[in-house]
Amino acid sequence: MAQHNDLGKLGEALAQNHLQKNGYTILETNFQFGHAEIDIIAQKDDVIAVIEVKTRSSDHYGKPEIFVSKKKIKLLVNAINHYIEVNNLDVEIRFDIISIIKNQYTENIEHIEDAFMWF
Repeated sequence: MAQHNDLGKLGEALAQNHLQKNGYTILETNFQFGHAEIDIIAQKDDVIAVIEVKTRSSDHYGKPEIFVSKKKIKLLVNAINHYIEVNNLDVEIRFDIISIIKNQYTENIEHIEDAFMWF
């Protein structure tokens, strides 16, 4: 597996751990629908958080969260709409980003709630 894939998997594991420590229940990981993949679907109270995890070894080219494209947002919205419909849920949806800088010197996790709007 390529080194960047390993870093991405590590980031997703760190994000899950962070969420659980902060009272979230992990409902799904790597949920796929069509061409979309939601990294983490988590719940806290009556809110479903759709979480995109972005992990980088540095912020030399910008913070990880700036790499969530409009196309990716559209894919996430379509995927969570399917998930909500199939599971017949009536809950509030929120789109978050967990931004991680991880290298041999540092580990910084930032959870950005309501990172973008879906409309």
